[in-house]
Amino acid sequence: MADPSGEKSSSDKPQAGKKPEEQRRSGGPGPFILIAIVAFAIIWAVSSRSSVGTQVPYGYFWKQLKSGNVKSAIVKGEVLVGEWKTIPDPKPEGLVGKLEPEFNTVLISPFAGNSDLAKELEHQSEVNGLQLNAERQSLNSGTEMLTWLIIPVIFILVFWMMIRRSGDPFSGGMMGSFIRSPARKFEKSDEHATYDDVAGLKGPKQDLQEIVEFLKNPKRFTKLGARIPKGVLLVGPPGTGKTLLARATAGEAGVPFFSINGSEFIQMFVGVGATRVRDLFKTAREASPCIVFIDEIDAVGRVRGAGVGGGHDEREQTLNQILSEMDGFEQAHTVIVLAATNRSDVLDPALLRPGRFDRHVTVDLPAREGRLGILKVHTKKVPLSEDVDLDSLSRTTMGYSGAEIQKLVNEAALRAAREKKRVVDMEDFYYAEDLIVMGARRDEHVDEAERRLTAWHEAGHAVLAWYQEGMDPVHKVSIVPRGNTGGVTRLLPEKEIPIVGRSALIKRLVMTMGGRAAEKIMFDEYSAGASGDIEQATRIARHMVAHWGMSEKVGPVSFKQSEQHPFLGKEMHSYREFSEETARIIDIEVQEILKEANQTAIDMLIQHREKLDELAEALLEHEDLERPQVRRILGPRPGQPDEEDTDNAGDELASDKSGKIESDTIAGTDTQTDDIADNDKPSGK
Repeated sequence: MADPSGEKSSSDKPQAGKKPEEQRRSGGPGPFILIAIVAFAIIWAVSSRSSVGTQVPYGYFWKQLKSGNVKSAIVKGEVLVGEWKTIPDPKPEGLVGKLEPEFNTVLISPFAGNSDLAKELEHQSEVNGLQLNAERQSLNSGTEMLTWLIIPVIFILVFWMMIRRSGDPFSGGMMGSFIRSPARKFEKSDEHATYDDVAGLKGPKQDLQEIVEFLKNPKRFTKLGARIPKGVLLVGPPGTGKTLLARATAGEAGVPFFSINGSEFIQMFVGVGATRVRDLFKTAREASPCIVFIDEIDAVGRVRGAGVGGGHDEREQTLNQILSEMDGFEQAHTVIVLAATNRSDVLDPALLRPGRFDRHVTVDLPAREGRLGILKVHTKKVPLSEDVDLDSLSRTTMGYSGAEIQKLVNEAALRAAREKKRVVDMEDFYYAEDLIVMGARRDEHVDEAERRLTAWHEAGHAVLAWYQEGMDPVHKVSIVPRGNTGGVTRLLPEKEIPIVGRSALIKRLVMTMGGRAAEKIMFDEYSAGASGDIEQATRIARHMVAHWGMSEKVGPVSFKQSEQHPFLGKEMHSYREFSEETARIIDIEVQEILKEANQTAIDMLIQHREKLDELAEALLEHEDLERPQVRRILGPRPGQPDEEDTDNAGDELASDKSGKIESDTIAGTDTQTDDIADNDKPSGK
């Protein structure tokens, strides 16, 4: 699945449909004239404070001071303002006009630093009665004038812009564009997304084809009295292509596409979300016919009045507005609402009722044919080597979502680039697949005792999976520390959707206990590395007894306890509808099943002890073993012909610089089944 690249957001285009007076509202000379007048007044007022009387040179003032002709003096920072006893004659050279009784002069240096001026002023004050004063000034005249000018100008500009915006009812008044809908609008273009860009979703595309036909030709349906669904809910795991499918639907219909995330409605102010919803649907009706896509709708559409402490007022008001707007659509407005979520179980029932989201389209993980199509889409621009087999990759990527397949291709391309290759070969895909499933190799030293423990642990899993008829074949065994695992045994499921019976589950429990049993046989003790195996086995056994009716003592009854989180609007406590006696019987049955599986694992490993030791020693030597190497050690699988691995007969193993075995075959994992993966490396816990 590839992201469409030809959609052009409406934010890049000039807004259309505004009245001339609305367009003129953004500017005008009036406010700037007002600001200029205020600035001039401030400059004049500030300047006038330091321009008292006639300005005279400092030398002229000094002569008059020495002669005792200064009646009073006030020092204001760099300026001295005063009054003559008698108007001096002659007046200063260059002075135009008469000399005023008051004067001011600019001091050569600040008053505190001019000792001669200070002494003379003090002397005249004692001898001739000069009235001396000083005013403290932290700023000079220029700085003070600039400060008094900037503050009012900023205040006037802000106040003017708020007043101007309050005239637009859809700008939110003083809030500006805060309450406008943040939905992004995509217009039809020459390179819009279509269903050809969406691979692996054949069923959902067929379900949405009717929506496309209605948007193209609504009269075909309305003339027969049919009403097209107002809303379509896309439900599926993350990364399956719900957003791309919605955009491709708009591209097929050739209509505008509004995209928004559910969390974008919610803000800290109550009422903002509801206002954004109104603005979004108003814009959509004006652009009709169109599609509105709300991604992650569970962020705003959860059950009302539920959860710890009741509901969330802002979220519930927003949800109420969405419900109201979807009910308010008229037949004249061809607006289809598409929504996507992976948590449909927490949505409010009012949102899912007919008349709102009438249709629920399941976007599930792709099957083999779909995975092959997705691989072809994502490798269009990737130079591939001749040895790359996309069909083989589609078989081994069972359980992958579209996003995971895209990551597989990208990681393979990144590794090829790091290795300075010109093309991406199959080895790069093997590396990427191991990286996704098991994580990156950890660069840490593992002591010999831990390596031996891990080798026999993983060999126990592999031997029991190999010799139990009907089990999925072992595809890779590794004792290389990766991610949070110390080792892993991977199986490759042979069916896309297997129907698992009780006997198959018992075999899986036996295999799960194989690592623990091998530790007991070889080292005569159990390690903490089997904690993940025990947890997985307990979960399977409890489902067999309490959910799937696979116990004779308990019978075909489902005893399910609540496991929902209280913040999702579900039960606060663990609620059950059965007695303590029934719970005790369930616990006893689970224990019996697990004990029996553990003993069976020990007995089978004792029977195949020679093969167990041989496989463990091979793991200590090579660390990674693929299916062909496992078969050469363990022999043919029970119930399988000797030619079962003929398709892998030509596989060759390439040795890297460190001597470790690298595989030319790729192993797959099924995320829908409980295939063994030992996620707990042996530790001292």
